[in-house]
Amino acid sequence: MSELAVPSEGILPTQWLRKAVSQGLISSDRTVPDSSFQPASLDLRLGERAYRLRCSFLPGPKTVAERLKEYEMGHVDLRDGAILERNRPYLIPLLERLDLPESLRAKANPRSSTGRVDVFTRVISDRGFTFDDVAPGYRGPLYLEVVSRSFTIRVETGISLNQLRLIHGTARFTDSEIAELHGQTPLLFKGGKPIPEKELVVSGGLFLSLDMRGDPEGTVGYQARKNSRLLDLSVEYAHDPADFWEPVNKEEGDRAVLEPEEFYLLLSQESVRIPPNYAAEMTAYDPTSGELRTHYAGFFDPGFGHSEHEPQVGS
Repeated sequence: MSELAVPSEGILPTQWLRKAVSQGLISSDRTVPDSSFQPASLDLRLGERAYRLRCSFLPGPKTVAERLKEYEMGHVDLRDGAILERNRPYLIPLLERLDLPESLRAKANPRSSTGRVDVFTRVISDRGFTFDDVAPGYRGPLYLEVVSRSFTIRVETGISLNQLRLIHGTARFTDSEIAELHGQTPLLFKGGKPIPEKELVVSGGLFLSLDMRGDPEGTVGYQARKNSRLLDLSVEYAHDPADFWEPVNKEEGDRAVLEPEEFYLLLSQESVRIPPNYAAEMTAYDPTSGELRTHYAGFFDPGFGHSEHEPQVGS
């Protein structure tokens, strides 16, 4: 294992991720393709088997392979593609493994395309006590738990459902630092204009609200259809959205009633801009504010919603 001479604290950008791969901190028996490198994260690829689980688990003081013997209910071969059933947890060894120095830790999250189709994923590592967090100095394989909540899906070896960030030191901003950054270079916009600092809601991060105005037909979002067709995640632009989504229309008073345990795609009222030298993460909604998970996918790349031209309006 070699030490990566990272110059400063924070999340490693793509040029440092490439160095991490070239120095063996991230390795794979298959070449890591250029398409896996994102501005501040690396797409992780599915391995050759998916193990059916009777329940989710964390390995605790043991390795994942040791714990898997207690929870496995057979497996399916992913090399030629396989179907994963709804609401069934699967554990898939990933093609990438880590050999981190003590100065680096890792954080995983679903890709945005994965979260948008209600596929719940989280990484576990040997002797780990939390999901998606990989301890400094970790040496070993990575595994992905996959649960498709709304659709029956098809996956195959080599496709990516989640991504990994490498972190050196402290990367998280305090609320006061977020507010200060917004004052210097706006992060949130409404109606094409920066949100005034006095209207900014900051508490453990920035809060976003829903846009319930709707289009001319009154549509404010979409709900996942029940008993839809098979969703093949190994192909792109091959599905009709109408086969999987039905519109959600607002009620009088610009509001909508959401059914428990159903999955929706809704727009935020605010547009987001991440400056090129920063990154961000979307976190689950605070349960004290309501029983609602806002998003499975968490990473905003550097430069999301940013434009080289004025005015800035976000995305």
